[in-house]
Amino acid sequence: MNFRIIIIGLLTIVSLQSSCSMEKPTVPPNIVWITSEDNSKHYMSLFDENGVETPNIEKLADNGVIFNRAFSNAAVCSAARSTLIASCYGPRLASHYHRKMECIQLQDSMEMFPSYLRKAGYYTTNNAKEDYNIIKADNVWDNSSNKASWRNRKEGQPFFHVQNLNTTHEGCLHFTEDEYPTHKTKFNPDSCFVQPNHPQTDLFKYTNAFYRDRIVQMDEEVGDIINELKKDSLLDNTFIFYYGDHGGILPGSKGYLYETGLQVPLVVYIPKNYRHLIDLENGSMTNGFVSFVDFGATVLNLAGIEVPKNMDGKPFLGKGVSKKQLEDRDETYSYADRFDEKYDMVRAVRKGKFKYIRNYQPFNFDALMNNYRYKQLAYQEWRNLYDAGQLNDVQAAFFKPKQAEALYDVEVDPFETNNLALHPEFATKLAEMRTKLETWEMSMPDLSFYPEFYLLKNAIKDPASFGQAHKNELSRYFHIANLSLADFASVKSEIESYLKSTDPWDRYWALIVCSSFGEADSELISFAKEISKTDSELINKVRAAEFLGLIKAENPVQAISNALYKSTDGAEALLILNTIVMLQDGDQKYSFDLKVNKIQKEVLENKLVEQRLIYMQLL
Repeated sequence: MNFRIIIIGLLTIVSLQSSCSMEKPTVPPNIVWITSEDNSKHYMSLFDENGVETPNIEKLADNGVIFNRAFSNAAVCSAARSTLIASCYGPRLASHYHRKMECIQLQDSMEMFPSYLRKAGYYTTNNAKEDYNIIKADNVWDNSSNKASWRNRKEGQPFFHVQNLNTTHEGCLHFTEDEYPTHKTKFNPDSCFVQPNHPQTDLFKYTNAFYRDRIVQMDEEVGDIINELKKDSLLDNTFIFYYGDHGGILPGSKGYLYETGLQVPLVVYIPKNYRHLIDLENGSMTNGFVSFVDFGATVLNLAGIEVPKNMDGKPFLGKGVSKKQLEDRDETYSYADRFDEKYDMVRAVRKGKFKYIRNYQPFNFDALMNNYRYKQLAYQEWRNLYDAGQLNDVQAAFFKPKQAEALYDVEVDPFETNNLALHPEFATKLAEMRTKLETWEMSMPDLSFYPEFYLLKNAIKDPASFGQAHKNELSRYFHIANLSLADFASVKSEIESYLKSTDPWDRYWALIVCSSFGEADSELISFAKEISKTDSELINKVRAAEFLGLIKAENPVQAISNALYKSTDGAEALLILNTIVMLQDGDQKYSFDLKVNKIQKEVLENKLVEQRLIYMQLL
């Protein structure tokens, strides 16, 4: 009798388990991305004490997960979106220059991640911004337009939909002096937090309030999209990701590898019918680090699609990802090179509470002119106050040459104003973070150790394979660049050897190292003078003259102007113009009397060159 009862009990348990498993959906979930432009986490109360309430995003969080440590890998639109769509790091693909002068091509075995969804039967739509620096294949979207919607799919077909909101885009702060402050903000400017590296002026307070108004408006638009999904009875079957596409638009954020330019808000709504895929509770939050390179891989994992091995990203949700695994993730990498017409080369890693920034060309001060960015009145006021000597040291740092290395404790110093790399007690941590970043850069490898114009000529059709084929050369350029981190006397002879190298990019980086040191060494000056006159590469003549100008050993104007006039490559000329503007606007205040009629026609056709010439009042 007891034996029979046990058998009946076991059969009942098996039946119940079978019944439960039958209730799991037999089709993969729908996935929606709601992407707001130019929002870091710092302006929403869900993430920061100085932020505003966003009730619709907060409602998503009630039935989902708040990610306190989510990051864009780049601090500007096209570089960030290229990382998202490829699920690969930008410097590996040369897809991180903003805006593109030419789209790069993915090799045959690499695809934009929505193409894998389409092959698996998904309906894929994007409404509407793309802004990729990568040639888009025909198999990525079923529809990418301002009319794209999940509603046009076949009955029962799972979908992946991206909805882009531009309400908070940087352009919203391009109001004029006539418009300010006639437009009254809903938020009281006097009660708005102004970060410590900004001037505490009425204009900065007003700009903060205006931006927060826009965030509230954006949140209402998020609510509209959620209501449309609800109307279509889709909420029980649809993951919803809300996130900002990179950092915010207050000065020194978008376009810079500071936390205000990189750390984004991220909330993921978990649908009732797919709770079994997620090892996190509704209404919970996680401090596990996730970044844009992981987003595409995560979508594929939620959809039950194997993540391709040539993707750099790793899933942070879905099958095989435990809560503990997510919480153990504690690092993110980021990169910056060209933003519109402005060049710099910066890499960063954050691990836990520490942030390490490597400025490869520290003489390119943060405030180097970018025409679009400086349409914002707050930027203009910041510059004017610096010129008038009315800023404190923290506020003025934006306009001065940088240190080659920076280390911050971002929990104590969230706006990265106290460089711990200058403190001997942090030497061990500095070395640890430096090694971590170096290992990542060389593992790709990082293509930016070639100038962009060289990559456009030689690598654009298959940059990833080009990087692998030239890994040894890139490793050597990387080594040369890092000589600037050593004691000058200990590496001086090595710098000299690279200045005499037959490889032009050895010479290129050796000259940048000279400028980074700023040492007026007589032997290096002699080498630089020779290179400025005889080098086979115009850009090396410029780098040599740049070094001589920075240390005031020789007026660089004629040598650099002549190189600009000889260039027939718009991208090369743009890099030369970057040096001209840096030497003109920096502390050296060199005066360039350029003649547009001497600049080659092919160069003048470059739209970004045009921006530089407009700024210099030559067009």
